Amino acid sequence: MTDPLRRICAEQGVFLRREALTFGYDDKAISRACRDGVFHRVRHGAYAFADDWRSLNGRQRHRVTARAVLRAARVPILLSHVTAALEYGAPLWDFPLEEVHTTQLWGGAGRREAGIRHHQGRLLPGDRTELGGLPVTSAARTAVDLVSIADIEHALVPINAMLHEGLLSVRDFEARLKQVSRWPHTLGSHLVLKLINPHCESVGETRSDYFFWAQGLPRPEPQVEIFDRSGAFVARVDFAWRGHKVFLEFDGRIKYQKLLKPGEDPSDVVIREKRREEQVCELTGWRCIRITWSDLARPERLATRIRAMLAGGPSYAA
Repeated sequence: MTDPLRRICAEQGVFLRREALTFGYDDKAISRACRDGVFHRVRHGAYAFADDWRSLNGRQRHRVTARAVLRAARVPILLSHVTAALEYGAPLWDFPLEEVHTTQLWGGAGRREAGIRHHQGRLLPGDRTELGGLPVTSAARTAVDLVSIADIEHALVPINAMLHEGLLSVRDFEARLKQVSRWPHTLGSHLVLKLINPHCESVGETRSDYFFWAQGLPRPEPQVEIFDRSGAFVARVDFAWRGHKVFLEFDGRIKYQKLLKPGEDPSDVVIREKRREEQVCELTGWRCIRITWSDLARPERLATRIRAMLAGGPSYAA
């Protein structure tokens, strides 16, 4: 028979002390189970099974902790900011996940307690929704909240993802930004609105797109489709400067994992991608530049390399 506490965890994310007491545990037994590695204390009074907890990554642990916060809350709250973005399935780049982010329904003052960041902010009509039965801020409100706590590049990553997945529209985001134009920490919102790109399909593409702007490079066309002479689709490249006859591909580990077919190893993907690149070059007469995470970590050097390509020179930094 399934342990009733495991069933609660499967449904609610965590079980509470009072539920453990209902099923025959006392405080000593709960403490002993934690000490013996059977239970894991997620927060005061909220527990998960240790074997389940160990199997989770950072994002998943944050989401479980968020459920513990909701279940133990004494006042109505919404999951918001980073925590809401995770519930929407949006990727995050370099965001700390140690704190669960919430917003109180009555607009209480912002404060911090152990592992929780309660944000101050007036909720407007349409700011509240539910995901899987959990109270969260709407996609538009979540995007605005991210702008208020992160720099432009970090905020663009989850916002572009929500736009690309159809969870958020440019019009709704723009309208919500106008409503909070006088909020603190939203001075960069006009730049975020200028730089959002629903065509970006990954963290690497969003960061590349931001890099082009930050380095003063011409902004390329994203997701350019290539066809052969008969009109058949051949490939889609991440970015292209048609006038310069140059296209750019971002090579990240996740991209290559997605391209793996059953029975293949990464070398098969590399070979296939090389053939695809050669075919695009033959059909278009364009040249290819490939970049990786390490290239984005050295933006000035990469910008020099791209400028040389756009000018018709070699693809290395001078």
